[in-house]
This record gives sequence, C-alpha cells and structure tokens, in this order.
Amino acid sequence: MADFIVGLTGGIGSGKTTIANQFFDLGIELVDADVIAREVVEKGTDGFKKITSHFGSEVIDDSGSLDRAKLRIKIFNNETERQWLNNLLHPLIRSHMLNAVENATSPYVIMIVPLLFENGLDSLVNTTLVVDIPPHEQIARTAKRDGVNSTEVKKILNRQMSRELRLKQADNVIDNTQSPEELRNTVQLLHLKYLAQASSA
Repeated sequence: MADFIVGLTGGIGSGKTTIANQFFDLGIELVDADVIAREVVEKGTDGFKKITSHFGSEVIDDSGSLDRAKLRIKIFNNETERQWLNNLLHPLIRSHMLNAVENATSPYVIMIVPLLFENGLDSLVNTTLVVDIPPHEQIARTAKRDGVNSTEVKKILNRQMSRELRLKQADNVIDNTQSPEELRNTVQLLHLKYLAQASSA
C-alpha cells in the first residue's frame, strides 16, 4: 500500500490528465476519480441499480447501460435530484478510490480528483497539486476538446471553485502554459520531492 497520496486537481481543461500521465511514466500509480465514477455505475453494479430504480428506464440507453448524458440533463436544474445522486455516488467513489490506493505498490499515489477541494476530498490526501492555466485558455481548450461552445464551458467554470481560491489552497502548483520541456522538468522535481516526503511519511 502507498502511504503517501498526492491529490491532483485543477479546473476544467487545465490538463490534469496530461500531467498525471507524466507521473505515470515515472512509475507512479494513478487513481482517477472520473474513471472510478464511471465504474461504479456500470451495468449490473449497485450504483446502476439504484440510479435506474430511482430515475426509471429513460436514463438507460439502447445497450442497457446508463445514459450519462440523459442523467445529467435530469439533474442539471434539479437541486434535489442532484443532491440525491451525489449522496449515492460520492461514498461509492470515495471507497473505491481508497481501495485502489490500498492496492497500489508505487512509492506514492497520484489521486486525480477534479473537485478535490469542493467535495472535501483533500482530507484524504497528504499533499495537493493544482494544475493551473488562465481561464481564457481553459475555455478555448475545453470548447475544442468537447466540441461545445464557450458559453457552455463558462457555465461549468462558474460552478467550479474560483481559480484564486484553488491556488490559495494548493500545496504545489504546476503552470501548464510552460513548454513541454519545462513541464517535464517541473514534474521531475515534484516527483523527487514526493519520493522524499513518502519515504519520511
């Protein structure tokens, strides 16, 4: 089990996956909240059964799996339903993440959680790392990646923690506007720092 956990976060489109993969290339295991969020609602799981029992068959797609887009529409403007879903999923995701950390064999683990601070999951980690880019770049990158317009991205940004607050809470920050070479050097230095912290934890 890895005794040292780095909580990696950042706003939408900041490049969290790119940075996490650089740590992975250095032999560090990743625990990705988004991947686990999909796993806990796969067909046949308890999460899937509870969601479909609550929302009905209209959130099931033609293959019998959960239609996440339809589910998002259902909860988007309904605070009660959104809360119900969060109350179901957050404990499931949390326990699966901790289980993955438990089974990790690398010297430390990177836990990738988009809403690390918002959902209080920073209490599970030893240190936090924020991937940061300016908001105008977040909007441009996300709009291009997801094929949506900038207005939609701005709505998501407005629901996330402000950049200022996120940076204030971070133990470490990676400026993701650096050149690829500078980024590699930054990740390498942080890797050495985390190895040292893990060995003394």
